[in-house]
Amino acid sequence: MDQAHLPDSILIVDFGSQVTQLIARRVREAGVYSEIAPFSMAEEAFQRMKPKGIILSGSPAGVPDEGSPRAPQILFEAGVPILGICYGQQVMTHQLGGEVRPGHETGDGGEFGRAYLTVTKDCALFDGMWQVGERHQVWMSHGDKVTQFADGFEIVATSDGAPFAVIADEARKFYGTQFHPEVVHTPDGAKLLANFVRHVCGLAGDWTMAEFRKTKIEEIRAQVGDGKVICGLSGGVDSAVAAVLIHEAIGEQLTCVFVDHGLMRQGEAEQVVSLFRGHYNIPLVHVDAEDMFLGGLAGVTDPEKKRKFIGGAFIDLFEEEARKIGGADFLAQGTLYPDVIESVSFTGGPSVTIKSHHNVGGLPERMNMQLVEPLRELFKDEVRALGRELGLPDVFVGRHPFPGPGLAIRIPGEVTKERCDILRKADAIYLEEIRAAGLYDAIWQAFAVLLPVRTVGVMGDARTYDSVCGLRAVTSTDGMTADVYPFDATFLTQVATRIVNEVQGINRVVYDYTSKPPGTIEWE
Repeated sequence: MDQAHLPDSILIVDFGSQVTQLIARRVREAGVYSEIAPFSMAEEAFQRMKPKGIILSGSPAGVPDEGSPRAPQILFEAGVPILGICYGQQVMTHQLGGEVRPGHETGDGGEFGRAYLTVTKDCALFDGMWQVGERHQVWMSHGDKVTQFADGFEIVATSDGAPFAVIADEARKFYGTQFHPEVVHTPDGAKLLANFVRHVCGLAGDWTMAEFRKTKIEEIRAQVGDGKVICGLSGGVDSAVAAVLIHEAIGEQLTCVFVDHGLMRQGEAEQVVSLFRGHYNIPLVHVDAEDMFLGGLAGVTDPEKKRKFIGGAFIDLFEEEARKIGGADFLAQGTLYPDVIESVSFTGGPSVTIKSHHNVGGLPERMNMQLVEPLRELFKDEVRALGRELGLPDVFVGRHPFPGPGLAIRIPGEVTKERCDILRKADAIYLEEIRAAGLYDAIWQAFAVLLPVRTVGVMGDARTYDSVCGLRAVTSTDGMTADVYPFDATFLTQVATRIVNEVQGINRVVYDYTSKPPGTIEWE
């Protein structure tokens, strides 16, 4: 976010924990803006943000290990409150002159999982929630432990495995918890973090979507001036919200391009076009490119080659449309905060690419355009909240994520128009049944997959030899991890019966019970 518009904020220093994103989410849920910076870039982020408080994350590393990460010393000298979580508590202790020792040296293997702490002293972190003498459930995950705290600290809570479960230096407003307040397994954790950011750091907790909208509109106007912006609509919530927000800022200077590649779900193209042309009156170019995409996908079966071809074809079409409107100075993208975090690993190096993310990433270099990414500080649920704030209809705001390459990566093997049509029908029946059962909003993503497998079946008295349809449904908060949605057998039987009876070309239906990890959400 532009420095001139930065709200009062909390800087979260990431030491590589798997759950650092959860800290940011809990802080934002308390109505306070937060950003994550890898420890290697924390000093730069601190200077830019001028935060009112700092949270130090957990880490898979151990403080006693050679080369393990440290916080910039300037953070401890800045005079702002600091909360260290797990490794954060240990690294703060170590850097301020205390002692941390490996679990094997202290005679125990650390604490993992549910634990109970006892409050031994009053502390600003506990105000209004925990009293002296009470026991509370928390979630521990640590091997090393603090064996001697730094000057100025005192113990305010203990657990069986960690005498320093919570430490506090009230004079400097430095606090350390050995447990993880950001995870749901610590029932009062969110309240504890809210206490830190609002009560200890003194923040009002008034960071809202209305505020964000106002700030962003000013920012977009300042960035774009009287330039032209082109925005690719995919039919998903991110690009729709980005487009409506930018249109509110600059009106007719925005042109949206909707490339209909013939790989959309049933009725989706019509829905997108009518919303943007009818409801919002946003300039929209509708490119019917089904023949071009399906022609280019003929004979291609490798998933990465499919993605690369689709990405490349999008770029070619975009360049063409941008030229037609007399050139555009800016390209709008619906990049979200998890994409930004994932692209910078905590060591400052690149993260491992599990599969290439489809975004029009090759465009700016080739087209010499600057990026406008108004959603890059938001998590998915915050984008939905912004969409509601902007008045987008629920059918868009509540929509499950849909990949850029569309049905192409839900048809393992060769993609043809016939196979797309079969899958569209099966997918529509599945989603219709999910909505009818009132389950759509409880599921992060649900879709059908058309497998490159044919099996024998009997329909009437005739033998069939047709395709298998796989069904997938998962729950998640951010798409980083996902659990299988536990449909009951009656529901799945009903869906399977309808698909086999109503969709010619499918004679068998299976359900995918794989979580993420080890599987990805999409099949390709």
